[in-house]
Amino acid sequence: MKTVLQRVKRAEVRVEGAVVGKIGAGVVLLVGVERDDAEADADATARKVAALRIFPGRTPMDRTLADVGGGCLVVSQFTLAASLKGGTRPGFEGAEDPPRAEALYLRVADRLRATGLPVETGRFGAMMDVELVNDGPVTFLLFVRAGALLP
Repeated sequence: MKTVLQRVKRAEVRVEGAVVGKIGAGVVLLVGVERDDAEADADATARKVAALRIFPGRTPMDRTLADVGGGCLVVSQFTLAASLKGGTRPGFEGAEDPPRAEALYLRVADRLRATGLPVETGRFGAMMDVELVNDGPVTFLLFVRAGALLP
């Protein structure tokens, strides 16, 4: 599972002009589900995101989402599973089948909610407009395979 995490001052996602998810300060998670990803990967992703100390406090990276009352906007991003190796058109063989991908993406959101964090989502499979104001900017790449974080 690949996740792009961006610290934001605010963010929202729209589908056909209607807002389907919106947060104030917090993080936007672009979640790419790959073939062979499992529930353990979604769980590990959520645990890591909830525990990350990426907000300023005594130091520039000192406080967690819960510490600052931040929210999560979780958006499915199948293009993170793309391969750019051959030719000029991305290959998506590494992306998980949609029903399984949706379940795992929603599991990340559900596990974050279970920690008490406010969580909003995009709409799986829809053409979405994601608008955000980066804070910092602070952006991280989080890779999880077989329930373990990868470097």
